[in-house]
Amino acid sequence: MKKITIYLCALFIIFSCKKAVETEQEDTTLQSDSVEKPAIESSEWTNLFDGTNLDQWRGYNTQIMYPEWTIEDGALAFTPGAEGGKNIISKEQYTNFILSLEWKISEGGNSGIFWGVHESEEYSEAYQTGPEIQVLDDAKHPDAFVADGLHKAGTLYDMIKAPEGLIKPAGEWNEIVLEVNHKVNLAKIAINGTAAYSFPVHGEDWDAMVANSKFKDWKGFGAYQTGHIGLQDHSDKVWYRNIKIKSLD
Repeated sequence: MKKITIYLCALFIIFSCKKAVETEQEDTTLQSDSVEKPAIESSEWTNLFDGTNLDQWRGYNTQIMYPEWTIEDGALAFTPGAEGGKNIISKEQYTNFILSLEWKISEGGNSGIFWGVHESEEYSEAYQTGPEIQVLDDAKHPDAFVADGLHKAGTLYDMIKAPEGLIKPAGEWNEIVLEVNHKVNLAKIAINGTAAYSFPVHGEDWDAMVANSKFKDWKGFGAYQTGHIGLQDHSDKVWYRNIKIKSLD
């Protein structure tokens, strides 16, 4: 009888220890979840331009903001001057992000939206390193009628066509949402609320796209995963507004 009692006590101790371990594991899981969720929820949009100031921007390869870029009726407006090359970039750099903005082009106008811009005296223009989403008057600018449509508005310039029928004409606002995620090697473009196309952002598939474009011999083109957002001076009047970015890091 004494042996049975000892045996039952031993079973009771083993069962109690097992439950304690399971409870501790369950508590650890709850704590882990509570740590991860705030990190996801804390990823908020940052205004790069909200219509009130130009504090988030400066000229490419300079610390000043070019006077050709001003605020007009809550929009970031570019008015071409006597000299070209007045491209601007975000002061901050980004790797994995969602960029949302609206653009409006003048009649016959041309501009562009860059990302991954690497700032260096080696490169005199932002487009030498930064891939471009084309901003264009498709009805009247010559670029719309060449390169088999690869230079039309909304395209990944000289690399991927945008579907027809998504772009509004000159003088009307268009929305672009660009998601770039090097962690999963994928970028996605939405135009005026419609998913337009996607593409790899590094590696062999990206290199193959570059090799089939006008940029094939450009040393630094698309080579920098981390870089500035850029807006182009193409010697035509253009407007941007509601520019915001969300980091995916």
